Amino acid sequence: MQKKMGEAVARVARKVNDTVENKTDSLDLANCKLMTFPVGIYKAMRSVTEGIHRISLANNELKSLTSRFVTTFSQLRELNLAGNYLHRLPEEVTSLLHLRAINLSRNRFRRFPEPLATVATLETIDLEENEIAEVPVEKLASMASLRSLNLRANPVGPEVRLLVRPLIPFDLLLSPEEPVPKA
Repeated sequence: MQKKMGEAVARVARKVNDTVENKTDSLDLANCKLMTFPVGIYKAMRSVTEGIHRISLANNELKSLTSRFVTTFSQLRELNLAGNYLHRLPEEVTSLLHLRAINLSRNRFRRFPEPLATVATLETIDLEENEIAEVPVEKLASMASLRSLNLRANPVGPEVRLLVRPLIPFDLLLSPEEPVPKA
């Protein structure tokens, strides 16, 4: 068990060092079994955080994202958090003034993460395979940059399907409606 943990820590450290040394604009910590974002990374990446535009934390075991993460990586354009245990986002997400795409698929959201509705630059929101039943259609309709919202495999109600079509200027991806069983 400890050997596996040590290997996981070493893998994260290597990925962080590669990003810092090569001054790349992305940090890929996908599939690292992270339960939280390691605090030591903030210090290790202090010199390059402004240049980080893409982060992938996909397929980890994250239950939450801290406000420190969001404020540290304020220049993000793409954030991939797919395949975690997230059920909400910190309010500070609204300060990500350059964010164009966020992937929150395969998480545990029960409601649409409302802070996203105020991120003016967002073009793509992926919320596939969550537990979202209600969607703030009016707020989404006012998002001028939004081009695609993926809500497939969510229990969105039929009222969302009816409301949505005339209101929104973006692609809304929903699962096919289940046929109504005949009595």
